[in-house]
Amino acid sequence: MKKVIDYVIILAGDIMFKYSNTNKRYHTLDYFYKNRFNEKIFKVSLNAGFTCPNIDGTKGIGGCIYCSSSGSGEFAGNPKDEIKKQFEEIKNMMLKKWPKAKYIAYFQARTNTYAPLDRLKEIYEEVLTYKDVIGINIATRPDSITDECLDYLEDLNKRTYLTIELGLQTIKEETSILINRCHTLKCFEDMVKKLRERNIDVVVHIINGLPNETKIDMLNTVKYLNKLDIQGIKIHMLSITKNTRLEKYYEEHPFHVLTKEEYIDIVVDELELLRPEIVIHRITGDPKLEDLIEPKWLVKKFCVLNDIDKEMVKRDTYQGKKITG
Repeated sequence: MKKVIDYVIILAGDIMFKYSNTNKRYHTLDYFYKNRFNEKIFKVSLNAGFTCPNIDGTKGIGGCIYCSSSGSGEFAGNPKDEIKKQFEEIKNMMLKKWPKAKYIAYFQARTNTYAPLDRLKEIYEEVLTYKDVIGINIATRPDSITDECLDYLEDLNKRTYLTIELGLQTIKEETSILINRCHTLKCFEDMVKKLRERNIDVVVHIINGLPNETKIDMLNTVKYLNKLDIQGIKIHMLSITKNTRLEKYYEEHPFHVLTKEEYIDIVVDELELLRPEIVIHRITGDPKLEDLIEPKWLVKKFCVLNDIDKEMVKRDTYQGKKITG
């Protein structure tokens, strides 16, 4: 017997999520890419050597307390290398696994719209000339896109598949101040609106397990985002890594670090609160083992992913199941 209910198909007693071609009960990025482009797509993470307004003193000093020396671009290219060299080296590694794939150039490290417009154009226009590049992902901050830059991004969006990734992390002001985000929630919300007015896809980063946040705090962040016109989300677990301000804070002000079981429980709750059409670009983190202080379980990425799947089956749930109002 086949019956369609809301966002799932029930077939012989089993649930198949509408936006999935596997056993996943949430809207995976792989499904989204295959459905949109009809072929395998992978990202090539690049480091263009940008800085941030809360590093250089414009908004703050030292950056977000969890940010590493690479600007959260541990798996991006070497910033000492030209973009072309970075791209080719990473692409060639990926091609060993997916020889017929197409690519998205992903500007990952630090704030990738925080530079003069001429410099941004030089970098972004260059990658569009690379063979089989079908899009660009730009990670940035909501306070670091000028109106002039927005006009350029609108034009860029008409010529390639463009996604802007905005860091938010939390809606709790107390936490935002503690982690040194140096922008307001209104600033974030205004930028989402400006990008969507230009039909540019928006992906938002959040972090579970921030110092002293409760499960309710984390769920409130997701409930807030679910009401905004966003197209994707990246869910991270806070990682305490060496040589960061967070490492020192953790030593001086020990706080509870989520267990794997707690993280999985929270993530599944978050998925149940998100609209099914929102693409889940990331659902855990993968810090470098040699840099990680806590939580140690985070290095076993695929175990975490599998356990999330198991918990969703156990609960007989799926993305969007508990949306209300």
